[in-house]
Amino acid sequence: MEWMDIVRRQSFPEPWAEGEKIPWNDPEFSRRMLREHLSQEHDAASRRFETVDRHVAWIHNHVLQGKPARILDLGCGPGLYTSRLAKLGHRCAGIDFSPASIEYARARADEAGLDCAYTQQDIRSADFGGGYGLVMSIFGELNVFRPAEARTILEKASRALLPGGLLLLEPHSFDAVARIGAEGQTWSSAERGLFSEQPHLCLQETFWDAQGRVAIQRYFIVDAATGRAIRHSASMQAYTDDDYRTLLKECGFGGVEFFASLEGGTGEREGYLIAILSRKHAV
Repeated sequence: MEWMDIVRRQSFPEPWAEGEKIPWNDPEFSRRMLREHLSQEHDAASRRFETVDRHVAWIHNHVLQGKPARILDLGCGPGLYTSRLAKLGHRCAGIDFSPASIEYARARADEAGLDCAYTQQDIRSADFGGGYGLVMSIFGELNVFRPAEARTILEKASRALLPGGLLLLEPHSFDAVARIGAEGQTWSSAERGLFSEQPHLCLQETFWDAQGRVAIQRYFIVDAATGRAIRHSASMQAYTDDDYRTLLKECGFGGVEFFASLEGGTGEREGYLIAILSRKHAV
């Protein structure tokens, strides 16, 4: 892609038309992403470890009532949550698109002798198995999928759970996705970063599709030495609280509870993400 391709770009892209999501499964990209996952300088890819510790404590004590369970983490990344939950006596499995993250998670589990099994696969097509007491999907993962794909994932999660099993989601609130879509245009430069190991410019623009209720993020990564550009794009579906309730009900869940975060609380939501806990209908 050349500079003129950027100048002549489509002024308002269709949701998901320019890419399903950022290429988490590309080996080189996944290695750069792993570096961001493990960084303790920001919460952009994963949370700082002290935050993960608080979330795990809430999941263990509040969600699971301190009782051992089989847990499936959809979009597990490098296993920051599953490894900690396994140390508390849970049996854990994780599925993630990123080869570097899965390699890291497996290595840490082997070193520590943890009861964790990891699979590198797209959760849209992966077989979840069954017999779980808790299935979770955190850090806004659900919103990046088309609505039909999100529904399929939740239906598979329901089938993977034991009767009365729990589903824990951490999606974006509707207002959060709308704010992302309204961020507009920004640019930055870096010697190295998530999108490239070489000096580069990152030109970012966002769009809000009000009719489809989708935020679209478009990135042009311009190599500083050659001027060549690469485009990445990602879309995020917005859901209201009622949308989430309806979707979960249609996928076999009830008793839906909303929390301000993965530390609990039902008051004002301060961040982009909320927590939703629901239970599979007993048969």
